[in-house]
Amino acid sequence: MNLGMVGLGRMGGNMTERLRRHKHQVETYARTAPERTAGSLVELVGMLDQPRAIWLMIPAGDPTEHAFQTLLPLLEDGDVIVDGGNSNFRDSQRRAALAAEKSVCFLDAGVSGGIWGLEEGYCIMVGGSADGVKQIEPFLDDLTEKGGWAHVGGAGSGHFVKMVHNGIEYGMMQALGEGFEILRASEFEFDLRQVADLWRHGSVVRGWLLDLLERAFDEDPDLAAIKGYVEDSGEGRWTIQAAIDENVPAPAITLALFSRFASRQDESFAAKVNAALRNQFGGHAVKAVGAADAEQKKT
Repeated sequence: MNLGMVGLGRMGGNMTERLRRHKHQVETYARTAPERTAGSLVELVGMLDQPRAIWLMIPAGDPTEHAFQTLLPLLEDGDVIVDGGNSNFRDSQRRAALAAEKSVCFLDAGVSGGIWGLEEGYCIMVGGSADGVKQIEPFLDDLTEKGGWAHVGGAGSGHFVKMVHNGIEYGMMQALGEGFEILRASEFEFDLRQVADLWRHGSVVRGWLLDLLERAFDEDPDLAAIKGYVEDSGEGRWTIQAAIDENVPAPAITLALFSRFASRQDESFAAKVNAALRNQFGGHAVKAVGAADAEQKKT
């Protein structure tokens, strides 16, 4: 059984390479990738043996919806579409229902591992029918190390688990960021790479994110080349919405998302309001715009 991979970016390209290393035949399509083997989604479908398996590794939203709607009329009974992007689980439930009307199986697969997955293996959380999962099991086995994939439930469940995974990731990253900022601001001249490396050995906070942070400090001790601007791809927002819908308190994940919002402001208007109020009620000094070291005091 061969596989059609749609999308050859950082994830899709590396997943294709890993599968080919394990001797799978992978046909590919990506609009802008010269290394693709098919010139269109229609051509890709024609290159695959039945029952076909097509794996989408493209951005969530319109790109995934367009690919799904294009592929569905071209597929036949027993074919499988796997959405490996970060789609909203409600969209995945809807797509699974539409596919089932044509006896096509739609699986939602949350994929974690980033650029390291090529060598280390991915973590894959699959939702959908057991028959569909069984059909793509050889690919799942070779994309992951032992224990690296699981069928977590029905349609939408794979993307739901990945959504919560990413929400937790937001909180863990924020805690690391705040902790190392406290270390950097202290009276001590810490070697932050040394501390990160130390915590990797035997500490209860050891883990892959700390491994990556130690690597980042090794490459750039003050992170001078990096602007403190942090995007979010949606999963944190959806996790918080799910927490609201389910009456589950999730303050750490929520504040981590809001901290990402704050990182994108050149200057926080809320901070301006705080500074103005402190000046108004207590005569506290404020910084003048365009004169970072000059203090204006209320007269």
